[in-house]
Amino acid sequence: MTEPNLKKFTQAIEDCEPIKLSGKITQIIGLVIESRGPNVSIGELCYVKSRLENVSPIPAEVVGFREGLVLLMPIGEMVGIGPGCEVVSAQKTLQVKVGPQLLGRILDGLGNPIDGKGPIVSKIEYPLQAAPPDPLTRPRIHDSLYVGVRPIDGLMTLGSGQRIGIMAGSGVGKSTLLSMIARNTEADVSVISLVGERGREVRDFIERDLGEEGLKRSVVVVATSDKPALVRIKGAMTATAIAEYFRDQGRRVILMMDSVTRFAMAQREVGLTIGEPPATRGYTPSVFALLPRLLERAGTSGAGSITGIYTVLVDGDDMNEPIADAVRSILDGHIVLSRAIAAQNHFPAIDILGSVSRVMTDVVTEEHLAAAQRLRALLAVYKEAEDLIHIGAYVKGSSKQIDEAIAKIDEVNRFLCQGVFEKVTFEEMEKQLEAI
Repeated sequence: MTEPNLKKFTQAIEDCEPIKLSGKITQIIGLVIESRGPNVSIGELCYVKSRLENVSPIPAEVVGFREGLVLLMPIGEMVGIGPGCEVVSAQKTLQVKVGPQLLGRILDGLGNPIDGKGPIVSKIEYPLQAAPPDPLTRPRIHDSLYVGVRPIDGLMTLGSGQRIGIMAGSGVGKSTLLSMIARNTEADVSVISLVGERGREVRDFIERDLGEEGLKRSVVVVATSDKPALVRIKGAMTATAIAEYFRDQGRRVILMMDSVTRFAMAQREVGLTIGEPPATRGYTPSVFALLPRLLERAGTSGAGSITGIYTVLVDGDDMNEPIADAVRSILDGHIVLSRAIAAQNHFPAIDILGSVSRVMTDVVTEEHLAAAQRLRALLAVYKEAEDLIHIGAYVKGSSKQIDEAIAKIDEVNRFLCQGVFEKVTFEEMEKQLEAI
């Protein structure tokens, strides 16, 4: 007698919900749904049943509690929702489907495909919120990661598993720099998160900047500025969870997020809505608590690494505004883009003297480090004497250092400039740097 196949029955038992936890909406104020019940915890997923027959239940997340009521924020449009509507707990937190089939796909903030190529068929799920790797089990960063942008590779070399910020005002070239990195990097997988971006820019970025070649080994997560605040927050979490999956497969992953500032703005919106007190420039305390929890998830692990590149949109080109300050203190370096340099038609508009990679000394050769320091010194000397040189007040021969800086400044600027679609190998870059 053959043994009966009980697998499908056990699976059905595992998938069923023996207990249904539900509650009723009491009122809706702005974006916050107040409900009496169900018995849930922070971050839990619920479904709100609409009064309209043709509208499927709307997902919402528990964001707080007030005077015995549950506070929820919808992850979608509130269509046909009102007092008395049923709220049912899903008895789980949000998760995203992961697998190798994600490569070349474009997803929304919750991990659902939006590219028309069909659903993601995978049984593996990763939680959107996960604990960062244990600091004592993280391997040290000792391998460099080539990103294909000459001034970055030459003067602020990234390590595999490093986290770095790109800080700039609007329109200085953050997204263009990210696209250059996505196309040229030697990382195995690119995960790109566009949080709170303009809808028009998404297709431009995918088709023009990223291109077919870049998309093949990338996963793009899109949560545009018109989406609810929670979806924008989850967009950043979803991209990080996908990057964690590929890292656990032993891959070298590069995670690019544009931008952390819009993520912080979305969290500020949620915080103010549920009644948090505003702190610095209106940002709520939860923003500064959430930033390290997001950024610390990138880095090295026993299997692979996530190199995080996060853009920070600074208000009014103020590099000391609260989010820029908080992010800079968490990350392992920062790249500053200057509007003044961009105005000179110098791209990428990187302010070399204001930028730093904290792991560069551990991942490059002594010769490379010496050449980079020599170029930085030339730039610093020229910058110091620039006004005197331009008005003709500097007399040649007054300073040996300034004379050398003037002689080499054109060569330095040629090294620091790179066309958007220009490709440079690491070996070529090193030769050019050491020749200056």
